[in-house]
Amino acid sequence: MTSSPEHRIEAELVSHIPALRNFARRFHNSPNDVDDLVQETLAKALNNLDKFEAGTRMKSWLFTIMRNTFCTRYGLTKREQVGLTPDCENRISIKPSQEDFVRAQELEEAIYKLPEKFRTVIELIFIQEVSYEVAANKCGCPIGTIKSRVSRARNMLCKALD
Repeated sequence: MTSSPEHRIEAELVSHIPALRNFARRFHNSPNDVDDLVQETLAKALNNLDKFEAGTRMKSWLFTIMRNTFCTRYGLTKREQVGLTPDCENRISIKPSQEDFVRAQELEEAIYKLPEKFRTVIELIFIQEVSYEVAANKCGCPIGTIKSRVSRARNMLCKALD
């Protein structure tokens, strides 16, 4: 009595369960989490048996499914807020944007009050994001002078903004 190709593939799939358990232990310490990952991997493999290419290594295919399953689940848990209660005191608060707006205006005013040679290097290096070499060429001075002006401009801005 010969078994059908589906039965052989399913039998091979079952034979890889111990290897899947060992591989799942790399991702989880908890035996329950290991079991869940193996179960989810097997379920996905069974649902997608038609996508398995005969002649390729099933073990590698299963490991790929497991790794992708873990990565997907891990990405979701990083975005979810687990364990938070609906109490108001535990809700995530959002910093008011007005303070950032005010600080940005203060920075803009402080930059405007800088002497022109310092304001120019701040604009070139930090706003236009050009290299020190390009800034030196535009200002007609050595790179060391540009670096010095940037350092002095930073110090002036720190003093102006506390």
